[in-house]
Amino acid sequence: MKSELMDTLSEHDRLRIAQQFDYSKFSLYSLITQSTAIEGSTVTEVENQLLFDEGSPPKKRSLSEVLMNLELHSAYQLSIRFAKQHRDYSLAMLRELGAAVLKNTGGCYNTALGIFDSSKGDLRKVNVSAGASGKSYINHSKVEGRLKKWCSSVNEKRKELLKSEEVYGKYLFTFDSHLDLLTIHPWVDGNGRTARLVMNQLQFELGLVPAKILKEDKADYIDALIKAREHHDPSIFSSFMMALHIRNLQAEIREFKKSQEVTDDEMFFS
Repeated sequence: MKSELMDTLSEHDRLRIAQQFDYSKFSLYSLITQSTAIEGSTVTEVENQLLFDEGSPPKKRSLSEVLMNLELHSAYQLSIRFAKQHRDYSLAMLRELGAAVLKNTGGCYNTALGIFDSSKGDLRKVNVSAGASGKSYINHSKVEGRLKKWCSSVNEKRKELLKSEEVYGKYLFTFDSHLDLLTIHPWVDGNGRTARLVMNQLQFELGLVPAKILKEDKADYIDALIKAREHHDPSIFSSFMMALHIRNLQAEIREFKKSQEVTDDEMFFS
């Protein structure tokens, strides 16, 4: 799989796809749209383009869907700034990102263990499980300690990888970080969006083409997460993500080549 990734990235780079005008912007819009779609949003990439660029909300979408996409757009802008600054990961940063993801759709929870506000990025003070019949995530009392260890490990590894040219290893690191953060499940809501955002933030910082999960791959994505946790084998998830990323890059290459053929034909007949 390593050679396939490198060959695909080489072709992607040779075609200078990432150097197209506004590629970064539209790539970001796609990341946001697909991430919120996994959480149930039906807002399309074109609708998000109009929403983000012109402030024009889609007419046939619910307010909660629109807010979810606006929040994630703001959160990505924040995370990209952190990536450019090579900001170390900390509880404060994660809370800030978590707050951005749920700024308007989060809320205050009054529990037997205390009050916490997900719209402010507060860590959960309740125990949660993965669905009605899913296994419980770690006890809420252990979340902060596990997050501190996660931050320390991520900071150490990313500083090492910033000096490395090992692209395959960089991707594996970002996929493992994604899985680990979701396994900790720090917040009462927004964990999936925030984990995918953090994965992309690491990829931006490490100079990688960001990976995304398409909404049609949602079931396989969740299945890979569950199996990786149940078997205590992160390679299950990283292998899935690597194959998915290669497939998405190859699809992007095909679409780019097809668009170039159309452009050439238009020039010929003009």
